[in-house]
Amino acid sequence: MKNSSYAGFYKLSMEERLNFVKDFSELDEAAVAAIKEPDALNTNIADHMIENVIGTYALPMGVALNFKINDKDYVIPMVTEEASVVAAASNAARLARPSGGFYTSEAGSIMIAQVQLTEIKDVEYTKTIIIEHKKEILKRCNDQDPVLVKLGGGALDLEVRTVSSDIIGDFLVIHLKVNTLDAMGANAVNTMAEAIAPYIEEITGGKVYLRILSNLAVGRLVRARVKISKEDLGGEGVVDNIIKAYAFAKADPYRAATHNKGIMNGISAVVLATGNDTRAIESGAHAYAAISGRYTSLTAWEKDANGDLKGSIELPLALGLVGGATKIHPTAQAAIKILGVKTAKELSEVVAVVGLAQNFAAVRALATDGIQKGHMALHAKNVAITAGATDDEVDKIVKQMIADKKINVEYAKELLKK
Repeated sequence: MKNSSYAGFYKLSMEERLNFVKDFSELDEAAVAAIKEPDALNTNIADHMIENVIGTYALPMGVALNFKINDKDYVIPMVTEEASVVAAASNAARLARPSGGFYTSEAGSIMIAQVQLTEIKDVEYTKTIIIEHKKEILKRCNDQDPVLVKLGGGALDLEVRTVSSDIIGDFLVIHLKVNTLDAMGANAVNTMAEAIAPYIEEITGGKVYLRILSNLAVGRLVRARVKISKEDLGGEGVVDNIIKAYAFAKADPYRAATHNKGIMNGISAVVLATGNDTRAIESGAHAYAAISGRYTSLTAWEKDANGDLKGSIELPLALGLVGGATKIHPTAQAAIKILGVKTAKELSEVVAVVGLAQNFAAVRALATDGIQKGHMALHAKNVAITAGATDDEVDKIVKQMIADKKINVEYAKELLKK
């Protein structure tokens, strides 16, 4: 059985770390090369991904270890520029292992396409006309993507909402609910929304304007939970402090913004590594955090009768394994192989868990030593390199800056001169 637990992984050389991941995930040489080579994304591929390409831009890829999710071990690739993120996730997963790790549930793969209908006098009457024609509307949607329908997906239902605007008055919004299976689904749902616009105008006499998906993907909610014993945390007092930190984020949107940013540190790093759309996930998560009308925490932390810590997270994650950069970018393909996920559902579950782990690491740090201790220790490496330290000098400079509690480029340069 595979085991993602590894003590002292950071002490290994980069080559040794890659070899561990290669063995764990049974990577072929092409996947190893895609991770190892700086020009894995060649300019020819890049030139077809976006417009006006002049080159490529590299970011560090690390792996988070120790994760056990639904009784399965994972090594999780993360792409980020921020120090401490990967280490914090790995440490959180290590503390979760004695209690069984993380467990998840996922609602489905339903994306919403919105069709905005304006210039109608009788809003409620028009709403009933649209609902009467639901069968034909859904048929026209599914005619746009017979392959998706054949695989078991497609447009399943619709609802009609009345939206009030102080600018243009009341208008209707038709929500097409489409099962996109293992695709994120933006292209599929947008095509369907475009296709039915003329028909909606024909049966209602109104004017259709916007026809586009919503990134508030409430049909793709993912939930994850974890239990961590008070003994592993250092006592029930630490549990209480973590809950106080969470209570602050739950009650205050100014704190919740930073609290949720920490969650997205982990989520976005995995989303980016796998070639998915980080902006879609970010917007959906923050919109869901405010869906009640007040921006609040995406996680919840509680204490059970034994005094142990229990945490959970719920958020929309519209991720895919089909299409987009996931199927084009060679390093994204290698990241999928490292994860070993077979469905978009499984990928979403892993991503939600990383968000929960990242949040635990942050609130624990805040509740104990403060966020700067661990973060600045890792940040010190960047400072030393910026100051001009060589590989042989970095560790010495970092150690001295931390001991002196002076982590800045000027002091690093001063130490280098000595």
